[in-house]
Amino acid sequence: MLLLNAVYRALHLTAAMGWEILWGLILGFALSAVVDVLVSKAELQRLLPDSSPRSIARASLLGAASSSCSYAAVAIARSIFRKGGDFTASMVFQFASTNLVIELGVLLVALMGWSFAAAEFVGGPLMIAILVVLFRLILRPGMVEGARRQAERGLRGRMEGHAGMATMAKRGSWRQRLSSGEGWTAISHFFAMNWSMLWKDIAVGLLISGTLGALVPGTFWRAAFLSNDPVLSRLWGPVVGPLIAVASFTCSIGNVPLAAVLWNGGISFGGVVAFIFGDLIIVPILNIYRKYYGRGTSLFLLGTFYVAMVLAALAVEGLFGALGWIPAARHANVGQAAFSLNYTTVLNILALVLAGWLYIRYRRTGGPAMMRSMEGGDGHAHEHHHGS
Repeated sequence: MLLLNAVYRALHLTAAMGWEILWGLILGFALSAVVDVLVSKAELQRLLPDSSPRSIARASLLGAASSSCSYAAVAIARSIFRKGGDFTASMVFQFASTNLVIELGVLLVALMGWSFAAAEFVGGPLMIAILVVLFRLILRPGMVEGARRQAERGLRGRMEGHAGMATMAKRGSWRQRLSSGEGWTAISHFFAMNWSMLWKDIAVGLLISGTLGALVPGTFWRAAFLSNDPVLSRLWGPVVGPLIAVASFTCSIGNVPLAAVLWNGGISFGGVVAFIFGDLIIVPILNIYRKYYGRGTSLFLLGTFYVAMVLAALAVEGLFGALGWIPAARHANVGQAAFSLNYTTVLNILALVLAGWLYIRYRRTGGPAMMRSMEGGDGHAHEHHHGS
């Protein structure tokens, strides 16, 4: 009976968190799809030829205009590098693709509040700047050439076909794409692609978060995060945050519900930021780095990424603390709201109507065949849907 009650509480909290963030997910994915159609990322390697400030700025902006899926971001970065793009700029694009995207901000506001969204968009550029400095200090030409030789082998990771679709050439101006029926068909395809890439991570993230939130006592979290010592807690949170991300195996926006549970449990503000940053060093992605760039380079990426995450999170903690922007209360929306007729329900209904319309358009315009071709690795199939 105790076991059944524990399972019920975990599943109820999982469902409640899913309901709380549903409208944010749909809105975020829809906005991301619009950006994917409007912003051409074809020939990225030509735009990112070196690690100059201009190339780094372009990589950051183009990454922010991409999908939030960590696996797709890693695949696109490898593609840029293989085609002659700069290694540092490729890694910056990858970072921006997972930490500076619209849907992450929308979800953070919905579940945790504006200060966490602001922290991600302040901390992301800080992390990129730190990463660039670390690369210039440590990265050697021989390591880059070794990584390029390994990348040229073309070993497959995950989401290769999705990466190909994201970098297809687009025809016409952004106004023509947005005002044409073909443009909205492309938006529906990107919307469906985003869901296909991320639904498993979101589901796993919600299930882990619901289980931990329902079953792990607050005393454990407070002890683990050293909550009784405010100074030590602020230093410890950014150090342990990415390590929890590694252990959780969730990535992209799928780790936001768990971030909310950790915040309610007592981890520091900077610890939450570092945890969300940590999606690019989870074990499955580290294995992809090994396939793409070799063992030595994958360890280099793990070390430099981790240091950049910790330092950026510490800086955000200090800055937001000085500005008084760190929430005093720990009341992230982790399933407290009941299923009732309130603003969340209204927003979810409207969002589901939008999702339904996009899904019907996706089904009626060859979307499933496109998805099958991408899963088979042919990222350029159905290119005629993505221009005007």
